[in-house]
Amino acid sequence: MVKGSSFYTIEWLAEGISMLDQRILPEKEIYNLYDDYEGVADAIKTMVIRGAPAIGVAAAMGIAIAAEKANVGSFDELSDALKPAFELIASTRPTAVNLFWALDRMRNRLSELQDSGVNEAKAALVSEALAIRRDDVEINRAMGRYGAEFINDGDTVLTHCNAGALATAGYGTALGVIRAAVEAGKMIDVLADETRPFLQGARLTAWELHKDGIPVTLITDNMAGAMMAKGMVQKIVVGADRIAANGDVANKIGTYSVAVLAKRHGIPFFVAAPLSTIDRTLADGSGIPIEERSPDEVTHIGGYRIVPKGVPVKNPAFDVTPNELVSAIFTEKGVARADYRETIAGLFEN
Repeated sequence: MVKGSSFYTIEWLAEGISMLDQRILPEKEIYNLYDDYEGVADAIKTMVIRGAPAIGVAAAMGIAIAAEKANVGSFDELSDALKPAFELIASTRPTAVNLFWALDRMRNRLSELQDSGVNEAKAALVSEALAIRRDDVEINRAMGRYGAEFINDGDTVLTHCNAGALATAGYGTALGVIRAAVEAGKMIDVLADETRPFLQGARLTAWELHKDGIPVTLITDNMAGAMMAKGMVQKIVVGADRIAANGDVANKIGTYSVAVLAKRHGIPFFVAAPLSTIDRTLADGSGIPIEERSPDEVTHIGGYRIVPKGVPVKNPAFDVTPNELVSAIFTEKGVARADYRETIAGLFEN
């Protein structure tokens, strides 16, 4: 649990990996326990845990628990036993690049252990997964400090989806910026888009901010433009699931619409994301894979059908906001601004 928060997203326990089940918030606060990598993979795929940084932590812990459970006698046998875990976890969510970053970090750590005994290698993989979790919290706090400088006392900040403690190992990316501004003594109000169809803003962002005593008001997605037109929004801060080398940003579906509205009304549109979310192998956002999720998320709310049977449904989970609509990107190493290709590259050199 992160200091100052009354809940945690994911923890490594002696009995297994504990995750707060985000599918049933805010009605119930239930922690599920997973003691094998198959369960972890299913939790990622079914959105028990979601948010790019949190998915990365879960992926690393999934590999670690696969290592712990492997009944092998040599390093080579351990390496072979982990291949199905790497493959299954990699197949769960295609857009969030942090998942692949975490798997690569675990794979690289494994390759460094070739001369180790089996038990030593297992322990090292667990330690690496726990380090990824610790690093995530510290990274969020660092980017929060950078971003808080752009938030003024008295601002109302609009956010889309959930990029808070629930989407990370703790503290948050976009909400980390808000938390850091509050910790600096600034009086901040938050407008949270409900974020159809999975309602991460309504169920998760509103829940965690209210739980932690940060003023938050919920609005439907189609109210955002009206709020901006009335002068009720001074800043916008969102997270990201993948950022291309040129600063194009993939985030929860609806983010692009918010960015267009922000441009129209002259409101700064900020993105908060760790460097692990930046995919420099992609020149621009056109190469970012967009996950298509089940139509049931659109046709049903709370188990009730709201769409006539037989009506076709599209359910892309993410959209891409072009870099010209982004005012700045907050990372743990500093702030990137246009020209993004140049400033992003500079952050990796720090």
